[in-house]
Amino acid sequence: PVFAGMNGSAIENFSCVIYNIFLMNCTWQAGRDAPADTQYFLYWQNSRDEEEMECELYIKDENCRNTGCIFQNVSIGTEKAYFLVNGSSKDSLIQFYDEYIDLYKIEKLMPPSNITVNCDEIKNDCIIQWQRPQISHSNKDKCFKYEINIKYK
Repeated sequence: PVFAGMNGSAIENFSCVIYNIFLMNCTWQAGRDAPADTQYFLYWQNSRDEEEMECELYIKDENCRNTGCIFQNVSIGTEKAYFLVNGSSKDSLIQFYDEYIDLYKIEKLMPPSNITVNCDEIKNDCIIQWQRPQISHSNKDKCFKYEINIKYK
């Protein structure tokens, strides 16, 4: 069967976020019923054209079990990326977990840069300017919404 392995041994709460334009962080929790010696391994494929790669930099918990991965130089393509986490244990077969993710949906945007404020006391107005934040994905000129919170001292 496709889901060979002990029930409750697959990872849980898998999630990824892209930040600082080209870094990606994925985390998960060990399966509730996974044997204590279970070790997990993450593989991913950014697009169908690219080959599947294993995580190069795992995040480990206090038991040296892999519970996440840090990726560098991630670029967001137009198709969904594929993630697979499988596990191994000397006691039993471990179920795998897989998911397709649209990377642009998990990008945490940077704040705007080069913010300047010029106030004119005579005209009693201020001009606030900024540059659009850098983003990883290619739909660069989609509409950005900004919120300015002004507190008078």
